[in-house]
Amino acid sequence: MPTFALIFIITIIMEFSAQQIAQILAGEVEGNAEAMVSNFSKIEEGKPGTITFLANPKYASYLYDNQASIVLINRDFVLEKAVPKTLTLVRVPNAYFALAQLLDIVNQVKPRKCGIEQPSFVHPSTTMGEGVYIGAFAYLGENVKLGENVAVYPNSYIGDNVSIGSNTTIYAGVKIYEGCVVGNDCIIHAGAVVGSDGFGFAKEGEEFKKIPQLGNVVIEDNVEIGANTAIDRAVMGSTILHKGVKLDNLVHVAHNVEIGENTGLAAQTGIAGSTKIGKNCVAGGQAGFGGHIKIGDNVSVGAQSGIISNVKDGRRIIGSPAIDVNKFLRSSIIFPKLPEIYTQLGKLEKMGDQKAE
Repeated sequence: MPTFALIFIITIIMEFSAQQIAQILAGEVEGNAEAMVSNFSKIEEGKPGTITFLANPKYASYLYDNQASIVLINRDFVLEKAVPKTLTLVRVPNAYFALAQLLDIVNQVKPRKCGIEQPSFVHPSTTMGEGVYIGAFAYLGENVKLGENVAVYPNSYIGDNVSIGSNTTIYAGVKIYEGCVVGNDCIIHAGAVVGSDGFGFAKEGEEFKKIPQLGNVVIEDNVEIGANTAIDRAVMGSTILHKGVKLDNLVHVAHNVEIGENTGLAAQTGIAGSTKIGKNCVAGGQAGFGGHIKIGDNVSVGAQSGIISNVKDGRRIIGSPAIDVNKFLRSSIIFPKLPEIYTQLGKLEKMGDQKAE
C-alpha cells in the first residue's frame, strides 16, 4: 500500500491493521494479518489494541506474555518459545527504524497550526511561503526569509537577514541571531540559541579585549537541535552543521566549529572553537572536545570522554584523556587494584634497599 494511502486511512479512522503496517514497512506478518491497532505502547506495558516493538534483546522476556495486538521485531530474531495467540508479529529489517517510520507517518497527520497570531511582530520586509505559522509574541526582523510550512512558535526571536528553509519547526523561545541560515526539514527545540557570540577574547595584561564575532551559523537540511543548546557564530566565515546532524539538549558548539553529515552528539557535549568533526560520528553525554582539532569520519566517543588531539577515521575512544576503547577497558580492571599495587611496590623497594645495604 502506498504511503499516502496509509496516511489517508490513519487520518480517517486512526486505526490500521498488521497487513497495512507490513506493507508500508516492507515487513512480514506472523499471526493475524487483520489484527487492528489504534495506539502505541512500550514492550513492557503492552495493551490490547496497541502496537509495540522489540529492538533490544534485553527486553525479549516481555514478548512472551505481552498483551499488545502487534509487535515489530527484527527479521532475524529467533523466538525462544511461543508468543500469546492474541499477539501478531510483524518482522522487519530493523524494528527500531521501522517504529520511527510508523511514528513519522502518524505525526504527519496531526493537526498543525497556520497563520500569524497576535500580538507578534513581523517586519514588512519579511517574505514567507505558504502554510507558515507565527506564534504569539514572536519577533521577526528585517529581511527574514521563511520557506513553506515553517512554524515559529511563541516567544521566538528571528533576527535580521535570517533565512529558514521549508518544513522547518522553530519551537517556543528559540533565538536565532542575525544573518544565520537554517535549512529545510529542521527542528530547533525550545530555548536553543543559534548565532550567539563565540567566546573570543584577546588578553593584554590583566584585561580581556572582546574580539567581534562577525560570522554566522549555517545549519543544513534535516538537522535537529535539542532544547537549550547553544551554537555560536563564527569569528569570520561560518559555524557549520552539515546535513542530518542531530544534537541533544544542552549541547554547546563553539565558534567556527564544523560538524559533518549525520553526526549525533548526546546531551552536555561541548565542542571548543575551530574543531572539525567528521561524518557519521557519535559522542556520548558530557563528551568534551578541545579546540582546533580534527575528528575523522565514523568515530565513536564514549560518555564523559575528553578529546584533546586529532582522531583518525573509525576510532572508538573513551576516557579523559580519551584512549582506545579496548585499552580503556583493560585499564579499568587495573584501576581498583592501584592502591594494592602501590603498597606492594613500596614493600619491594624497601626489600631492595635492605639487600643493597
